[in-house]
Amino acid sequence: MAIVLAFSGGLDTSFCVPYLQETYDEPVHTVTVDTGGLTDADRASVAARAEALGADGHHLVDGRAQLYDDHLSYLIKGNVLKGGVYPLCVGPERIVQARAVAEVAQEVGAARVAHGSTGAGNDQVRFDVALQLVDEDLDVIAPIRELGLTREESTAFLEERGFSVPHDTTDYSINRGLWGTTIGGKETLNAKKPLPEEAYPDTVAPAEAPDTPQTLTITFEEGLPVAVDGEALSGVDLVETLNEMGGAHGVGRDIHVGDTILGIKGRIGFEAPAAQLLTTAHRELEKVVLSKWQQVQKKQLGDFYGRLLHEGQYFDPVMRDVEAFLDHSQDIVSGTVTVKLFKGRAQVQGVDTPHSLFDAGTATYGEQNALWDGRDAEGYTTLAAVPSLLAKKARSGTVTPSLDDSPPQPATP
Repeated sequence: MAIVLAFSGGLDTSFCVPYLQETYDEPVHTVTVDTGGLTDADRASVAARAEALGADGHHLVDGRAQLYDDHLSYLIKGNVLKGGVYPLCVGPERIVQARAVAEVAQEVGAARVAHGSTGAGNDQVRFDVALQLVDEDLDVIAPIRELGLTREESTAFLEERGFSVPHDTTDYSINRGLWGTTIGGKETLNAKKPLPEEAYPDTVAPAEAPDTPQTLTITFEEGLPVAVDGEALSGVDLVETLNEMGGAHGVGRDIHVGDTILGIKGRIGFEAPAAQLLTTAHRELEKVVLSKWQQVQKKQLGDFYGRLLHEGQYFDPVMRDVEAFLDHSQDIVSGTVTVKLFKGRAQVQGVDTPHSLFDAGTATYGEQNALWDGRDAEGYTTLAAVPSLLAKKARSGTVTPSLDDSPPQPATP
């Protein structure tokens, strides 16, 4: 039998390769899942690292299309931003990675899978839950969590066995992905200070961005982006294109504070140009084509969907229910959105859509409206004030009690 290890090539997963071989006396296969942000050099480096550590096999899986189709598409449809800020860069990646690890385990006949998560963060929950749901017969091993190792202890273990350990020259932990890059460092250990400019690896500092703005168009069909500046692109290519274009203008930088799955506060920096551009453009398009109450309900369900996805609950049946609502809501969310990029900002300049509620065929806008006259409006304003007027009188004690001995008949709400 073999053990299949989710492998990034970092310190923790590097430790796991010889540790698992020595502890279980079984071959170890490493799996690296590309969910965006990897160059050809990165892929070659991770494969070489696995070979150098003595892995019995290395597997590279391209998970970008699955990440977009299964997850990012619904984050776009739902305008999902955790805490109104964070575009869920990491959580969906772990679902895709766990699925790929389980599939490789089935291919090589492994009964055990492993990951390098610690016992402190969100990823252990995401991996464990997903792996149990994908294949409940697999045993999950998390050596770093089980042993409670420090980074110094993991480093010593590897060096004692003759394995080199690169010593990072940066104070920041970087996780690159298709939907964005997260940055952790000493400033994110509390809520007091911002990240310095040099902590952001891929986007231009807004102050140093070009002095000339760039205007682009994003075309949507049934809620999903299909073209940039008129050029049709696949979902993955479109996101990668917008990451490059937005990053050149400093778009997508921010810091998120929120609650971790285990209940403590967490803070993370991130840069996600494509996520900011697409969420901003899609939300403005929806404002033009959807009704007020559709938007209200979508916001509630989008927030709920994002919360569960962030916490590793992708496989709960309620997620399919929300996805069905989101899919149905996007039937007429089609059109082209013009966006200006300038000094870290993405501003919508206009929306062109055949489904605009500004052009419903019967309404006119401005000082007059063809759907009602002044008397109708005056009557409406009187009725609109009734609930608040009654509440005001009740609280001030000015409501006149009924003189009728019979109990009043309540109005039907």
